[in-house]
Amino acid sequence: MTALLQPYRLGGLTLPNRVVMAPMSRVRAAADGTATPSMAAYYAQRATAGLIIGEGAHPNAVGRSNPGTPGLHTEEAAASWRPVTDAVHANGGRIFAQIMHGGRVSHPDTTGTRPVGPSAVAAVGDVFTPAGPQPAPVPRALETEEVAPQAHSYAEAARRAVRAGFDGVELHGANGYLISQFLSSEANLRTDVYGGSVANRIRFAVEAAAATADAVGADRTGVRLSPGSAFWGASETDVPELYAALLRELARLGVAYVHLEATAPDELLLDLRRAWPSTLIMNPSVPMGPEQVDRAAADRWLGLGADLVSFGRAFISNPDLVERLRAGLPVEPVDEAVYYQGGDQGYLTYPAYRYSA
Repeated sequence: MTALLQPYRLGGLTLPNRVVMAPMSRVRAAADGTATPSMAAYYAQRATAGLIIGEGAHPNAVGRSNPGTPGLHTEEAAASWRPVTDAVHANGGRIFAQIMHGGRVSHPDTTGTRPVGPSAVAAVGDVFTPAGPQPAPVPRALETEEVAPQAHSYAEAARRAVRAGFDGVELHGANGYLISQFLSSEANLRTDVYGGSVANRIRFAVEAAAATADAVGADRTGVRLSPGSAFWGASETDVPELYAALLRELARLGVAYVHLEATAPDELLLDLRRAWPSTLIMNPSVPMGPEQVDRAAADRWLGLGADLVSFGRAFISNPDLVERLRAGLPVEPVDEAVYYQGGDQGYLTYPAYRYSA
């Protein structure tokens, strides 16, 4: 049996394989951010993954990035996830919620209020709104006394997630969203304790992780990171020092895992692997990049020291991806046109592999 298909112990969970379904926004939630029956069916279809990490769910109203995304911002929203987690567990799976605060990557037409961020610097590019793509607005810079409550919103959402049946949570610290914005030397121009130095720029991420670990347990808390990326213009300086310092603090907290995206050269990623003492999930592709994670990439990173490997787009079009990898079956390409179109077509309609008679 190859390493990819061997069991792995993650916190209190025994994963039957090392294949992780990466978090992917599919914008199929109801208008109020509640999960739907179609979402329960979608995740249940993919329950053979060693671990599913759900799509980003906002922790509070101002943290919603896009229309059609689900939330963990209210008790009602959390309760709507219970059929999802029940369906995954009934099919033998395990599922973490990803908690994603959009920060400046949002729009008043989506949330009804001005986005917030570390500084009054707009994201680069258009954001999705109910009326279609619009230029990212200039966010309101959080006052110093407002920062800690935003960090603690991750912990509050984590409590709701665990009560809704999730096995744990992943904090979205990647891809230019709020945690990533605080790490950024472009989005974060603060002169208080949350800006400037490396120690200050990691403070928000550490406070969010510490509050979450305290709320639901460190063994139920993971963090996703994209070192050196510049998504939405959130570029970073001092990248090796920044992420080495952040991993030291996360290790001190004892969080269950770090989930890295391949947004930096292998040399840096391998340095971070050596510096990180616990479980590492590696996603070998760049989000929305041209390459899709395949078996060769997964095996390569397991050989380089990753403990688990996450697959994104391959899981969209192959609900039985684990079986396809196990049996060497063809992996079907995904139709990018259906990513965000809504409805069940291109969501629930990808079939399992059909064996010839």
